[in-house]
Amino acid sequence: MILTIASREFRSLFLSPMAWTILAILQFILAFLFLTQVEAFTTLQPKLASIEGAPGLTDIIVPPLFGNAGIILLLVTPLLTMRLICEERRNKTLSLLLSAPVSNIDIILGKYLGILGLMLLIIALITLMPLSLLFGAELDLGKLFANILGLLLLVNAFAAIGLFMSCIAGHPTVAAMGTFGMLLLLWILDWSVGMNDQRSELFEYLSILRHFQNIQSGLISTVDVSYFLLFTATFIALSIRSLDNDRLQK
Repeated sequence: MILTIASREFRSLFLSPMAWTILAILQFILAFLFLTQVEAFTTLQPKLASIEGAPGLTDIIVPPLFGNAGIILLLVTPLLTMRLICEERRNKTLSLLLSAPVSNIDIILGKYLGILGLMLLIIALITLMPLSLLFGAELDLGKLFANILGLLLLVNAFAAIGLFMSCIAGHPTVAAMGTFGMLLLLWILDWSVGMNDQRSELFEYLSILRHFQNIQSGLISTVDVSYFLLFTATFIALSIRSLDNDRLQK
């Protein structure tokens, strides 16, 4: 049932022009940024060749590309997730879904995997850009893998928050604004601490940007990976709990 709901959700995303439009705009923007970084490397290459320990092709192109992708997906995810449960509630189809012989876990995981399928498609298209450089250059595949893993964990967390907001909000616009606000807060959480030359271990741990950048650097630690897994599992569990309340009210 989870896969059935997920495939239905994934197909429904492409029935409207939103998914196609987002994919096209994302590819255009990220392709432009990618080519800009390639041009910058070509310009700097003669100078870098004379510097010992200078950053290579992978360092100059891959982390900025995936970092920019993370920022853009922070803006896009609320638009993709805002209708997951809110739209069902507004169209009066949530009652039918809750009365069907499927558990709340099946519904939430199916919705989550459906939106995650679109996210994986986006990541795959992004990954093709640096991989195209293999035709004429060498890449640090380990660092490329670290950036792919970091972005994958990041969008998992983004989708989980968006799903939860869609469960508790009464309108898709409210869900989108709530998702964006929470994601932005987690993204800039430790900025104010850094401005005052102070450190807060709590803010540093809660900062989603810090964990993402740690993985981007190529240092894949269990602390960063477990943070994203725990973060995602927590918001999925909260979404299931919210749907439990809706079922009890029915």
